[in-house]
Amino acid sequence: MEFLTAILGLVPCFYDHTSKHTLYVRNLKKNLQEMSKETEALNNLYKDVKARVEREEQRQMVRTNQVGGWIREVEDMVKEVEGILQRGDQETQKRCLQGCCPRNCWSSYKIGKEVSEKLVSVSGLIGRGNFQVVAEMLPPPLVDELPMEETVGPELAYDTACGFLKDPQVGIMGLYGLGGVGKTHLLTKINNNFLKTSNDFEVVIWAEVSQSPDIEKIQEDVSKKLQIPRDRWEIKSSQKEKAAEILRVLKRKRFVLLLDDIWKRLDLLEIGFPHPDAENKSKIIFTTRSPAVCRQMTAQKSIEVACLSSEAAWSLFKKEVGEKTLDSHPHIPRLAQVVAKACKGLPLALITLGRALVDEKDPSTWDKVIQDLSKFPAEISGMEVELFHRLRIREGLLGEVHDMHEAYNQGHKIIKKLKDACLLESCGFREKRVKMQDVIRDMALWLYSECGKEKNKILVYNDVSSLKELAQEITNLKETEKMLLCDRNVEQFPETMESLNLKTLIVNRCHKLKELSSGFFQFMPLIRVLDLADNDNLIELPIEIGKLVALRYLDLSFTKIRELPIELTNLKNLTSLLLNGMESLEIIPQELVSSLISLKFFSMYRRTNVPMVVEESLLNELESLNGIGEIHISICTSPSLNKLKSSQKLLRCLSGLQLNNCEDVISLELSSSILKRLKHLQWLVLHNCSELKDIRIEVEQERAQKNLTLPKDIFGRENHFHALCNVLIRDCSKLLNLTWLVFAPYLEKLDVADCQSMEHVICYGVEENLDVFSRLKYLNLEGLPGLKSIYQHPLLFPSLEILKVYDCKSLRSLPFNFNPSSSNLRKIKGEESWWNQLEWNDETIKHALTPYFQIH
Repeated sequence: MEFLTAILGLVPCFYDHTSKHTLYVRNLKKNLQEMSKETEALNNLYKDVKARVEREEQRQMVRTNQVGGWIREVEDMVKEVEGILQRGDQETQKRCLQGCCPRNCWSSYKIGKEVSEKLVSVSGLIGRGNFQVVAEMLPPPLVDELPMEETVGPELAYDTACGFLKDPQVGIMGLYGLGGVGKTHLLTKINNNFLKTSNDFEVVIWAEVSQSPDIEKIQEDVSKKLQIPRDRWEIKSSQKEKAAEILRVLKRKRFVLLLDDIWKRLDLLEIGFPHPDAENKSKIIFTTRSPAVCRQMTAQKSIEVACLSSEAAWSLFKKEVGEKTLDSHPHIPRLAQVVAKACKGLPLALITLGRALVDEKDPSTWDKVIQDLSKFPAEISGMEVELFHRLRIREGLLGEVHDMHEAYNQGHKIIKKLKDACLLESCGFREKRVKMQDVIRDMALWLYSECGKEKNKILVYNDVSSLKELAQEITNLKETEKMLLCDRNVEQFPETMESLNLKTLIVNRCHKLKELSSGFFQFMPLIRVLDLADNDNLIELPIEIGKLVALRYLDLSFTKIRELPIELTNLKNLTSLLLNGMESLEIIPQELVSSLISLKFFSMYRRTNVPMVVEESLLNELESLNGIGEIHISICTSPSLNKLKSSQKLLRCLSGLQLNNCEDVISLELSSSILKRLKHLQWLVLHNCSELKDIRIEVEQERAQKNLTLPKDIFGRENHFHALCNVLIRDCSKLLNLTWLVFAPYLEKLDVADCQSMEHVICYGVEENLDVFSRLKYLNLEGLPGLKSIYQHPLLFPSLEILKVYDCKSLRSLPFNFNPSSSNLRKIKGEESWWNQLEWNDETIKHALTPYFQIH
């Protein structure tokens, strides 16, 4: 039967031996062999293409869609061919008549046809597999994720910055703050946040700027981020051409530019960055240490990155130290809090110290750290390299100056730069003083002590009794160059101190100290600065002070010294002498001051009168000094005032003047010639001038040669009182007004109290368009029962920060033309009854000012 079946199966085959259908059967074995061979070739080609693709993908490229589709087709084809080859082999093994005839012609026909068709497909895939390009550059990601430690940071500044990113009115934003406070961390967090949030920006660009910007490197980094073709980029030979290419690309994009560590104004167009505007809706955010740079970069918003709160600082410090260390001894958490508090919220200090104290489980080690931190913090492992070198001050010190006023101005510029760099902070009454953060102070001391190598160069002691122990404990006291002694309880200093290299000695606030021994200065031959101020019970100086021939600066202010020793005449190198607030001083030996041939700065203001003969002699001696450059002085008589007004030299040097108890002065008249010489007058005090009724400014009009007196006309104000910034008037009961202040356009502080007759600060009749009080920051009006007005016309007061009004019951209006958006106002203080009785021409101004009012 099987034989018969095979014969019958041959019938359709012989029906048309030459047809293509018979070829499927007849060539099955041959086609199987051919397909196996072609499949092997296809597989080898597949491996080659796949290897090329993987190499390109390692280079951050992406396979083309064509290649990706071909690879998938090959993989599917190989699986299909394997199944066909297996079934084809099985079919050929079933043949009879020595393999010539298939047992089932129909089965062989189907397999043969499938093999023939797949063979064509395999050959086609081989033909399509010769790719010149297998991968292309990846499209640039919106933002490159930057490495960032998860740590406690300035969350308030971060939330504020993210809020302004959504504000269409803010295109440029500056983040400023102290070095090490976390500005770069904050900018990194903003960068990485773009990975998590949906936004409409097309590209986020990060660039390091640093103190000396490398413009070409910044341009190179930006070109890579924007994926500008290398052949196009490399033909740009100049910085200007590269900027034009970057600008061409970015003008079509909505971008975010993050610039880290800017030290000075950066010209964005010089690099190729278009300015953000309402059309492109792009954003620029930068970090800097200086708020001045924010202004230079025309930032619409400047955000201070402040130090951490005590709670956040403690959390960060705990994280760095680790719970294992904190739990190792019951005393360590308390000691750790002391260390963390000493860092004053500075993240860099907290992180550096925290990591240095990991696994320190002995409380005595922590005690030592606290002691070292208060004196020489760089000794703690890691503090020197990680913190102090990164916070090194780069500002220059005061150089050569021609006069005291130039030195004063340069000093203020340096202080302003240090404040702008967040290395100094304003403090005290009206923020007229500065303070230094502990970490910065320690850094400055560390630098001065040759990076901690010469620890005794500066010594600070609050317990003077320990000086005896100090002399025994530290044999190198002779190397000390600067020393501060401040002890409220000490009554007596050591008889002598052997400090052969001491150049600066400050003895302050030793309230029980009455005198210094005759041998105290014996071994201080190099001392240049001696500050004995604020020792308010010191009644006498040893005559041996006259042996300090190298002395350049002497401050005896606010002591009870009655008489200056004549031996001070030996101080031929003395340049500065300060005798402020010495209410007990009665005797200044004749020719003492005139013998100080190097004297440049003299200051003596006090509330009580000195003897008239001393006052007149003092003015004459000051006038005789060739090098005198700056004078602060109190005078109390008309003859002394006339002497001052008649001396061109004294007027030129006058920086501070106090008219004190001048009962014989009824009118103070100042002519144009006097005003022009008072170019350095910074502060003026009128105290208890009970007969003074007015201050008259006589202005000479050059062409007409005509004298005009206020308030008829005012002109040329810029030529008068352009340095006057501080005016204090007390107990001048007959003084009517202060209209002369229109000649003081740079006035910053005005304090008027207990002037019962005053009705107007500025009189009626003065023209409306005068720029009055535009620089005024502080205004105090107190005990002025007759005061009716400050000024008759509305004023913007753009600089005013504090207004205080007490016991001015007749003052019913304030001359405010208030604009909250451009105001610096911080508070208005006064009685509630006074505030409620004020009359307003514009109720909107009242509503705008009300939030600033505080009840006295």
